[in-house]
Amino acid sequence: MTTGTTAPSPPTAVPAKDGRHLGLARLHLRRFLRNRLAVLGVVIFVALVLFSAFGGLFTPYAYSDADFAALTQPPSAAHWFGTNQGGNDIYASAVHGLRRSLVIAVSVSVLTVVVAAVIGSSAAYFGGRTEKATLAVIHFLLIVPSFLILALVSHRLAGDWRVLILVLTVFGWMSTARVIWSVSTSLRERDFVTAAEFMGVRPLRIILRHIIPNLGSLLIVNLTLGVVATVLSETALSFLGFGVQTPDVSLGTMLADGAGAVTSAPWLFAFPAGLVVLLTVSMTFVGDGLRDALDPTSATGAAGGRR
Repeated sequence: MTTGTTAPSPPTAVPAKDGRHLGLARLHLRRFLRNRLAVLGVVIFVALVLFSAFGGLFTPYAYSDADFAALTQPPSAAHWFGTNQGGNDIYASAVHGLRRSLVIAVSVSVLTVVVAAVIGSSAAYFGGRTEKATLAVIHFLLIVPSFLILALVSHRLAGDWRVLILVLTVFGWMSTARVIWSVSTSLRERDFVTAAEFMGVRPLRIILRHIIPNLGSLLIVNLTLGVVATVLSETALSFLGFGVQTPDVSLGTMLADGAGAVTSAPWLFAFPAGLVVLLTVSMTFVGDGLRDALDPTSATGAAGGRR
């Protein structure tokens, strides 16, 4: 996750070979496309999204259907990924489980970044007692054993995935907020903030229209890498029985079901594990690529505009 104490200066337009200037969006895109691993990450992530959205069209089974004539069967023409102990089709379960995990991961990542951006930038802008109180709350929550609280709360509320999104957001914004606060402390001294204050612009509008937009690169990178962290958290909670619970399915619940049969029925564990690896690796590649493309001091970013 990106850290720092000063806000990165936005890169200026770079002259193209024919003398024209590249816009910032196009410049960032060119830098991103230079990173082959980042492009590969995008391809893999898009393929996973398409699989979760449309993969169910290629099987006659739903994830909750049970074929009692094919219990714990290996992959075959009838069941491409095999079946589990209850006769559920692993392919259909993988499609639904990936979709559920993606919804949870993206929702938590977006909500976490939004909450962290508002709280972190507000603390930096107002300063004084507001800043001290906010940082005290952040530091207190950072030392709280959040994983145990997440496990207890989600288990108490029957593993509802919507509740899981809420509790993961509540206990997931602090680290990002502290980074945003650190960067925003330099933004509050910039001329455009001072000019807005002189013109009588309200503090909330200054935060939303002037400070947070200048954190765009930091927020985008944190949003991308937050998906990876959320996938791992949701998978761990569901694997331990504290996250998504039956009759619903996620990648974590599928890993939990297959963990005890790795040797006797490896397909139960292999397919969801492969999806988790592909998802986390692809988003890590994308996050690294975005960080290089949006950071003008990186080696990849510096070379991107000269090609």
